[in-house]
Amino acid sequence: MAHDHDIFRWGVIGPGGIANRFAGALAAVPGARLAAVFARDAAKGQAYAEQWKGDGEPARVTTALPDLLADPSIDAVYIATPHSNHGEYIRAALEAGKPVLCEKPLVTTRAEGAALIELARSKGVFLMEALWTRFLPAYEVAGRLLREGAIGELRAMQSSFCFAANYDPLHRQWNPALAGGALWDIGIYNLAVTRWVLQQMNGGICPEPESMDVQAKMAPTGVDAAVNVTLHFPGGVTSQFRCGFDAASVNAFEAIGSKSGLRFPLDFWQAEAVEVVTRKQPAERIAAPFVINGFEGEIAEAQACVRAGRVESPRMPHAETLGLLGWMDAIRARFPGGVNKA
Repeated sequence: MAHDHDIFRWGVIGPGGIANRFAGALAAVPGARLAAVFARDAAKGQAYAEQWKGDGEPARVTTALPDLLADPSIDAVYIATPHSNHGEYIRAALEAGKPVLCEKPLVTTRAEGAALIELARSKGVFLMEALWTRFLPAYEVAGRLLREGAIGELRAMQSSFCFAANYDPLHRQWNPALAGGALWDIGIYNLAVTRWVLQQMNGGICPEPESMDVQAKMAPTGVDAAVNVTLHFPGGVTSQFRCGFDAASVNAFEAIGSKSGLRFPLDFWQAEAVEVVTRKQPAERIAAPFVINGFEGEIAEAQACVRAGRVESPRMPHAETLGLLGWMDAIRARFPGGVNKA
């Protein structure tokens, strides 16, 4: 069968909950098709392929990863397994010459991230961390506001990402063997948006923190159930956040400025609105909804980069992934008893 160059064929590795959101967003991206699925459980893979076949053929399902990676019709793979497996699957895909979009966190240490990025560059194969927040319409609006001086000078940031999760030592959130813990799973978003705000305010450059205060509440399995962090940046700018599986919160992110505050008012990592708040004035709210579910932006970016022959996205570059991993390494080093060696 001739390869239709208008069609971009995706292979999914790990057809779980996050992969459903990925598949749902494909309809909003021109040319995108779900073409193949690798699942260790064939029945689960089959059910996923059927659920997302749309009006076409269901995706081909395989329980052998080399089978998917050797398929010349697959243009890129999306990895949505537990964090603990990301590294091995990224490596296998890059070795096979397949472009990779991998869920966050890319891996769980900066050292491993650097090794995989070096492999991608040496092979000339695209690799991007699926940090979808950076591609949302609300962030395009907010970025423009920040760069145009809507809040004045940046003074501080405050945010939360908490939800109450039942304690289950075998669940990926709580299980050290599956790289559990709140920081990697959800705190990464507080850090990613902190970095993003600093970049908007500093001509694209994110300064490194001069110091960090960290309090972590550890689960019986040894992973972090909740983390409170304050990052101190040059010029007295701070970013304070809490992430945790033990609480419910508004989950807003606020950039506090000399003139006004800019706020993603609810579930900031998947914001569909941004507010500028000035004292004694009603909040100025700008709606910026998803096209489908918010994953379409990162998918379109990955496709465009692969088609252009890039090894990295200028909007989610390798340096950004390494910056995030470095901050998480440093925070984890301050956990009580040091870092569990997941």
